[in-house]
Amino acid sequence: MRADRAVGAAFAAMVIASVSSCAAPRGIDSIGGYVDDSSITSTVKSRMVEDTTVDSRAIAVETTNGNVMLSGVARTTIEKSTAESIAIKVRGVKSLENNIVVKP
Repeated sequence: MRADRAVGAAFAAMVIASVSSCAAPRGIDSIGGYVDDSSITSTVKSRMVEDTTVDSRAIAVETTNGNVMLSGVARTTIEKSTAESIAIKVRGVKSLENNIVVKP
């Protein structure tokens, strides 16, 4: 009987440990939200790579709960606005904060 309890306790501890290790990063409500945010970030970055007006290496993209933040340096105001336009058109983007600085 004691062996059964020990096995049951060990199993319960394993389940709790495995579930707690699936916690989403701060600011993300669920693992699904984290996956969605990662997908949004990847899509924005890949569209910037495809666009010859935007230097995707100079612009960072962060997404939290569908809210996208762009940062980095642009060569022109056109590049800055193009990056913003690209990001806002991505499915799942709820809001956009454009912190890109135009080089003088």
